[in-house]
Amino acid sequence: MNALKRVVIGFFWLFCFVSSGFASDVFTVDHEAFPYYPSLFNYQASETGFYAPDVCAGCHPQQFEEWSGSVHALALVDPIYQGELLLAYKKAGHDVTRQCEGCHSAAGVVTGELSKPGLEGLSPMTLAGVSCDVCHSVVGTTHWQTPSHEPENGSLVLRPGVETADGSMPAKRGPFAPDEACGMGFHQCEESPLHKQADLCAGCHQVYHYEAHFPLEATYLEWKHGPYAQKGIHCQDCHMVETETFLSAADDFRKPVSGEYRHYFNGANYLLYFLAGEAAKKSGDTDLAANVQKKYEMAIARLQAAAQLELTPLYRGSALSELKVRVKNVRAGHNLPTSLTNVREMWLELEVYDSQGALVLSSGTLDADGHLPKDVRRFNSDGMGDDFHFAIDPWAVTAFSRHETIPPKGYKDVYYGLGGLSATGPLRIEARLRYRQADQKMAEKLLGSATKNIDLEKVYGLTEVPMLPVIDMATAQLDIDARN
Repeated sequence: MNALKRVVIGFFWLFCFVSSGFASDVFTVDHEAFPYYPSLFNYQASETGFYAPDVCAGCHPQQFEEWSGSVHALALVDPIYQGELLLAYKKAGHDVTRQCEGCHSAAGVVTGELSKPGLEGLSPMTLAGVSCDVCHSVVGTTHWQTPSHEPENGSLVLRPGVETADGSMPAKRGPFAPDEACGMGFHQCEESPLHKQADLCAGCHQVYHYEAHFPLEATYLEWKHGPYAQKGIHCQDCHMVETETFLSAADDFRKPVSGEYRHYFNGANYLLYFLAGEAAKKSGDTDLAANVQKKYEMAIARLQAAAQLELTPLYRGSALSELKVRVKNVRAGHNLPTSLTNVREMWLELEVYDSQGALVLSSGTLDADGHLPKDVRRFNSDGMGDDFHFAIDPWAVTAFSRHETIPPKGYKDVYYGLGGLSATGPLRIEARLRYRQADQKMAEKLLGSATKNIDLEKVYGLTEVPMLPVIDMATAQLDIDARN
């Protein structure tokens, strides 16, 4: 009787799960809650809308200058982004590309101004990308309500204004308690603990596939599952400060004080700064060119502070057999690399010289066209689509077939076989950890696509796609003997 009862109960629960969609609907979408899906922004509209950043500049000139030329300011006008957006639009349609547009210009999406790739006819508010008004209008998150029940694709709530007895009024939120003069009668000021937390950044720095909800970018989760989160160091503590303050936060887990925060939003995207600098020079805006150059240098400094290399020779008997290269993530609060790891390129270049200075082994050297050899030791990901074959386009990648990134304060070891070297005397080993935003062919493809919407020669002075800048993040040398 008990056995029969257990069987009946088992079939009952199986029926409930299947009939309720539990077994088949892994990611359900509430389209009423997310009307801009696959962008997951929620908009609490008021008579007061969003303002362009130059309105904010009147009272906040320092913050405006810090934001100008930042990756947030350039998020929508970035020609590489525009090239990718156009390809996605042609392949998958606007119902898919709205996901990208939501984070690259939330105000443009929720107001209905953005409807296709390109910049023509857009207002300064929309062109401003991740603007002052977007971030300071965030009143909450919907991270748990998303289809994946995690932060993804802009899971933030925007409310730029409030209704008062005297009519609609702008209301802006920030991390600190406002004083009596805050807003100067133009807008209300509200203290927002959320603006001190990584959850504010999580909505857009977790990019999931629009349908499969696979994390194409998992920067927030990389941080959350690492030591920086445990020590109370948030995104703002590293990316909204000067370089020296960042080093202190990363090395000593020292949280910055209120006067140390800046609106730089500086990270590793030095290519965007490089292109923005070329555009500023072409337009004759020397102040903006200098501003962007500073941010470019900050990005390089952060990359070069993020990693370290350790070289260890391994002998079998008395003969040199292998070289172990340990790549350490010493200062990034997320994985190295992060963001679109199937596009980013971080790799090892190794050269071994004999006692006469002759090159006897080389690995990871770019060819004349800027392409990496196939056997290079890379730290990134390979994407695959529904058919489990290689895929690289964001709208096609639904899983990773290889995921080799380095967690915060962690390391990866790489081994090079040296037993076949004919050298018998002293050897000089030189190793470099190198980084660039993307493969040269991919950059040529995306910038070539961008020309459909942006005149690269007119805006950037580019008549052809330049060789992408490559940064040496870390270097190490070792002098050893081929025999121990």
